[in-house]
Amino acid sequence: MDLLLAPPTAAGPVHMGSSYAEVLTALRPWGEPRVIGPTSRRARRLMGDFDGVGYTVFFDAEDRTTAVELWWPGEGRQSTTRVLLDEHDVFTAPADTLLAELRERGCTVDAENPENVLVPGVSLGFTRQTSQEVPRDGQGLPVSFTSVLVAGKSYYDFLYAQ
Repeated sequence: MDLLLAPPTAAGPVHMGSSYAEVLTALRPWGEPRVIGPTSRRARRLMGDFDGVGYTVFFDAEDRTTAVELWWPGEGRQSTTRVLLDEHDVFTAPADTLLAELRERGCTVDAENPENVLVPGVSLGFTRQTSQEVPRDGQGLPVSFTSVLVAGKSYYDFLYAQ
């Protein structure tokens, strides 16, 4: 199965701004997610996995989707699901290739922290953190990303406000 990322509007079947009920319906083929919260400090979240790919769906105080984060299956685990961004599998393609293509498309890539790369405007966040045994580049970073976050267009704006 291919799980298509369409930042800043959707990650697979989950669309930014969808209601909690709409997200539950969209996730139904993936099984029953765990519900976390809401708590006094955090809005509700849904967590689960599909074919080994972990996910968290984040909601705002009005129970509207703000972001979806997906994780690679992990060391030694296999998945037939590909998480695709512009036809590249986020968890197997070289991270540097994905970032170069985003820059070529005119996106701003904030790689100040190479373990946690942000693409504001299209609201993508990539992580290259893991303690697992994976192929690494010359800087010791995993060659491929280990998680990706897709969010609504202004999700990272607060970080770049003057």
